[in-house]
Amino acid sequence: MTVAIRPVKSSDIAAITRIYAHAVEFGTTSFELAPPDEAEMTRRMNDLVGKDFPYLAAEMDGAFAGYAYAGLYRPRPAYRFTLEDSVYVAPDMHRRGVGRALLSALIEAAEARGFRQMIAVIGDSPNQAGSIGLHKAIGFHHAGILENVGFKLGGWRDTLLMQRALGPGATTDP
Repeated sequence: MTVAIRPVKSSDIAAITRIYAHAVEFGTTSFELAPPDEAEMTRRMNDLVGKDFPYLAAEMDGAFAGYAYAGLYRPRPAYRFTLEDSVYVAPDMHRRGVGRALLSALIEAAEARGFRQMIAVIGDSPNQAGSIGLHKAIGFHHAGILENVGFKLGGWRDTLLMQRALGPGATTDP
């Protein structure tokens, strides 16, 4: 079973919305409390794609398996070379290499665009071993924990920060 990675298409929005809704409703990877509808997910996708940020889709055996994108870590100009990644995999496609394929391709696309750092903001860190392991396997390191910064599903949730240099990272000026 091979994972095929490609740029996202507008026809992917229904699958993207379903995958994200599941993450919002049943998990703590996202700190949103209500899943956005297709119109909002389309607006978000178009905003990132329109600014030439990488936004990728994964397919496995002809089925939409997940998506990943990167956007600015923070809006202030000094952060313009630093991205935050987001990777979402369909619930029935977990542990099949989809997340790794997406994140690897996302890093490659970000480096090709000249970005220098990527930050992973992982919600509810004690319960996200898969996401932490994925990021660690691809070269991210632990950068810190923000304790009890979100309240979701009846409890306080931490946020783990992980970081990875892209291309030459901070060894040269942009």
